[in-house]
Amino acid sequence: MSGARGGAVRTLRVPGRHGYAAEFSPYLPGRLACAAAQHYGIAGCGTLLILDQNESGLRLFRSFDWNDGLFDVTWSENNEHVLVTCSGDGSLQLWDTAKAAGPLQVYKEHAQEVYSVDWSQTRGEQLVVSGSWDQTVKLWDPTVGKSLCTFRGHENVIYSTIWSPHIPGCFASASGDQTLRIWDVKSTGVRIVVPAHQAEILSCDWCKYNENLLVTGAVDCSLRGWDLRNVRQPVFELLGHTYAVRRVKFSPFHASVLASCSYDFTVRFWNFSKPDPLLETVEHHTEFTCGLDLSLQSPTQLLFTT
Repeated sequence: MSGARGGAVRTLRVPGRHGYAAEFSPYLPGRLACAAAQHYGIAGCGTLLILDQNESGLRLFRSFDWNDGLFDVTWSENNEHVLVTCSGDGSLQLWDTAKAAGPLQVYKEHAQEVYSVDWSQTRGEQLVVSGSWDQTVKLWDPTVGKSLCTFRGHENVIYSTIWSPHIPGCFASASGDQTLRIWDVKSTGVRIVVPAHQAEILSCDWCKYNENLLVTGAVDCSLRGWDLRNVRQPVFELLGHTYAVRRVKFSPFHASVLASCSYDFTVRFWNFSKPDPLLETVEHHTEFTCGLDLSLQSPTQLLFTT
């Protein structure tokens, strides 16, 4: 795992673990979480790592083990100590970093691997959405022991589920069925289906400054931007990666800047509003880069995992 801070790269290596996802705390500057797995998630157990970053580097604050690989992690939006992870055994886990042992609760309903989990960002609701290889999305209230509802429609593995930061009750999902889908929890049905790529879509994200704009990253090595008011054509396409795009994230500080990581061992920064959109390529890695996040506190901080 690496954290870049003002141009410097801090690295923490965890033997026998591969980082699948990472996320900065929305509360504590320098605190971050990483969901990791043994053997690239094919077999073995998983670990949730809680880390603190300072001027001297990355320091392990706490770690929690789980009996299957952990594939994604999301921080609570109403408690600085609470996180949710998801794993290869079809379950979600609720953790409290203030406690040495965990999890506090386990939610087991998905029939296959859960690859994505996200905590809603809009005020007035505390909901978690999960996406699974069983082709379903489930909605959870962490205070309730079972899912609130299940969303069906995707025809292949779901790789990414993420809440709109603007519209309450609205989330997006990306799938191996080559579609991006927009959902509304009030109707439990799909609002928009976007045939976004002619390849599996591994990641999607919402623009923090435009409620109608999303980006997708796919196995075809491309990133595409979509305006939900007219989805017949992408509003931008970013080319340069040489293998599948594993994760995409919009900048919290700049409306047209985003980052992507790929199985080509690189992290790339883009500004889709420019004629030459590629801003920078980071090539620190000798293994697949899977996790990526941009700090909410500092425009020069990013986090990536291998």
